Amino acid sequence: MDVTKNAGTQEHSMEEDGPEVHGDAGRAERRRRGALLVTGGVLLVAVVSTVGALGIGGGGGDDGKAPGRTGQVVRVTRATMTDQTEIDGQLGHGPEVPFPVKADGTVTRLPATGSVVRRGGTVLRVNDRPVVLLYGSLPMYRELGVTQAGGTEATGNTQTGADGTSGARTRDDDTAKGGDGSTTPSPPPAGASAGRATPLHGMDVKQFEANLSALGYSGFTVDESYTELTANAVKRWQKDLGLPQTGRVGIGDVVYAPGPVRIAGTGVRLGDAASAGPVSYTSTHRMVTVNARADETGWAQRGSRVTVDLPDGHSVQGTVASLGSDAAASDGGDAGAGDKGTGGGSDGKAATVAVVITFDDQTSLGRLQSGPVTVRYTVKQRKNVLTVPVAALTALAEGGYGLELADPENGTRDDGREGGPGRFVAVKTGLFADGKVEVSGPGLREGMKVRIPE
Repeated sequence: MDVTKNAGTQEHSMEEDGPEVHGDAGRAERRRRGALLVTGGVLLVAVVSTVGALGIGGGGGDDGKAPGRTGQVVRVTRATMTDQTEIDGQLGHGPEVPFPVKADGTVTRLPATGSVVRRGGTVLRVNDRPVVLLYGSLPMYRELGVTQAGGTEATGNTQTGADGTSGARTRDDDTAKGGDGSTTPSPPPAGASAGRATPLHGMDVKQFEANLSALGYSGFTVDESYTELTANAVKRWQKDLGLPQTGRVGIGDVVYAPGPVRIAGTGVRLGDAASAGPVSYTSTHRMVTVNARADETGWAQRGSRVTVDLPDGHSVQGTVASLGSDAAASDGGDAGAGDKGTGGGSDGKAATVAVVITFDDQTSLGRLQSGPVTVRYTVKQRKNVLTVPVAALTALAEGGYGLELADPENGTRDDGREGGPGRFVAVKTGLFADGKVEVSGPGLREGMKVRIPE
């Protein structure tokens, strides 16, 4: 019994282990069979993986679909697309304008640069007499006052003829000498009575009277006639200025500007003779000046809104106030947006025109008075369009661009194929701006999920 059992066990061992009787040769044979089994398993896994990647063979509900991608998923959104272009500008107070000072004499006082002068203030002093700022667009081109019939002054110690000549008044002014040396009174001009005051008329009179009234002087009517009532108000004004009360306004006594001014600089020194432009001024409001290429000023229409990036990092909204009518040559590097150094001029220079940008809220500019800025203006805008990040676009083999769908709820496409993950829908691109692109197509809708390829 034991012999049989042992024999059976020995037989079983021989069946499991193979030809054990051969010793080392048997063990080598087993090793070769193990290596073949491992190699075959690796090949099988590779074949299965390749078949799965190609979508070949069975597989249940995922038939015909590529495996999921690992890129970021984004939604198709609806928004307004805006394409903007940048151009360099300069923050300041606008162009400098020289005062047309007509006073003759020696400059005895000059204003401080950066100071503000308002209506009734002194711009400078010539022969220790103030040259007063008034508001208006019409320059001072003649003296203002009341004249007597025949063209002589009605006030003061001198008479001025119709031709502008003047001289001291004497007792003989109103008489005529005969051939024998006798004198007889000179007859008054026809249609006028002797000694009758004649008002001076003109728009310059009205402009001056409007200023006089705004300064608080009254008793006259603001119109185009400089009457005795106007002269009386002028005498009160002259008294307050510490001037002789003549009732007349000399051509060099006042200068006109559109409004309050900021003194930009002086072209003379104390003791120099007053010239035509001893003092220059700018606006009191800060503004931006841009030298834009003459062939690229379509954006610079009066009233157009722009964005200005300030040196301190924040941005404000501005309005185009004016576009210059005179072009000037400028190096291409300062020509503004677009291809620089082309489009006008020669030797790499482009013609530019000045564009002035103003601000409704001066406080939005902070404390900055000057400095370089960047002006951004809208070139093109598309409202209420579908957009995706530019990175979501995929070039299609048949040409054009498409989006890879990532949402199993995307539905069925127009061609009848399922629109789930792994499928592509062709799109038409529009405006590119700020890292996004306008897209359109029959299989596209707002809220659809698409994948950004890695």
